[in-house]
Amino acid sequence: MSSENVHHIEMDGRQIILIGTAHVSQKSVVEVKEVIEKEQPDTVCVELCQARYQSIIDKDKWKNTDIFQVVKEGKALLLLAKLILSSYQKKMANRFGLEPGQEMIQGITSAKEIGAELCLADRDIQITMLRLWRKIGFWGKLKLFFYVLLGIFVNEELSEEDMEKMKNKDMLTAALEELSSAFPQLKSIVIDERDKYLAQKIKEAPGNKVVAVLGAGHTPGIKEELANEHDLDTLTKVAPPSRITKIIGWSIPVLIIGIIASTFSVDRAAGIEQIISWFLWNGSLGVLGALLAFAHPLAILTAFVVSPFSSLSPLLAAGWFAGLTEAYIRRPNVNDFENLQEDIYTVRGFWRNKVTHVLLVVIFANLGSTIGAVIGGADVISRFISTFFG
Repeated sequence: MSSENVHHIEMDGRQIILIGTAHVSQKSVVEVKEVIEKEQPDTVCVELCQARYQSIIDKDKWKNTDIFQVVKEGKALLLLAKLILSSYQKKMANRFGLEPGQEMIQGITSAKEIGAELCLADRDIQITMLRLWRKIGFWGKLKLFFYVLLGIFVNEELSEEDMEKMKNKDMLTAALEELSSAFPQLKSIVIDERDKYLAQKIKEAPGNKVVAVLGAGHTPGIKEELANEHDLDTLTKVAPPSRITKIIGWSIPVLIIGIIASTFSVDRAAGIEQIISWFLWNGSLGVLGALLAFAHPLAILTAFVVSPFSSLSPLLAAGWFAGLTEAYIRRPNVNDFENLQEDIYTVRGFWRNKVTHVLLVVIFANLGSTIGAVIGGADVISRFISTFFG
């Protein structure tokens, strides 16, 4: 069998066969099956991580999600980003008339049929996203969130040229690579690092003959990286927030409290005005964020009460409390989790489904509270300057 999508590589007496799949082509599914049956490899590597593999083999995985735990651990934005990517993948798959990941499913099935070992060769999607998150600053995070959100919700038609380009990318890469023009630094993490990771996992796969099922867009980079050694620990390490970030995070609230205390000691009326300003700006914009997410009235009230205090601690966030209140009052049920994959496909579904609705309350209440803290802090400083130097 000869195909431009199949690449045979000899390395240290071992055979490595890369199958570059077109993720929107039924032909690729057939090709994966035929190559594995013909070559009878010791190991089949697929471009999946454990989380994505589980989502394929366990369609009911979402039903086991503990939304309270997600909010408490501060992972609401991460889960929402995953759901947005899922929505994008589903949208692309629907346009091409295919279920996402069919060629990977075929690789898994064929490996089992011939008794080959299965290797999940891709880096964990959560690590990729966390490394992305550490790479961009606060405003970059906001820009990324709204860019992706708009990209999912805007229903633009794909041209024939775009359709052809899509055939050479896996759905995850396509979903993230679109952002590269707005965020050039993303390419190194989404594409280049994963090429290195995949290449190393393929090299370390057991057996003398290994078949790897990959998106065609990855094969050139992987062929190049197979000649190099890569440290998987380095590629999977997520750096904690820098010491400077922690210092700044605690310095700002200490500064705000110090400024108010200083003003209060000189001019009690001006100090009270600062406190009122801080509470009103934080509370009202936290409320505005919750309102934009159509939160329950008690969740909105929670955002108002908590926001002025949470803004003074890097360890707390108003959206967490508003989201937990929302989840408690409008607790997601089995139907919400069962319908999640369909609901994330539309704007209305995002707001209607109680799971994503809780996440939106968390995000928008946090966003409003953050903006309120910036404006409120600026007003506190302004009144301080007027009191001492006005």
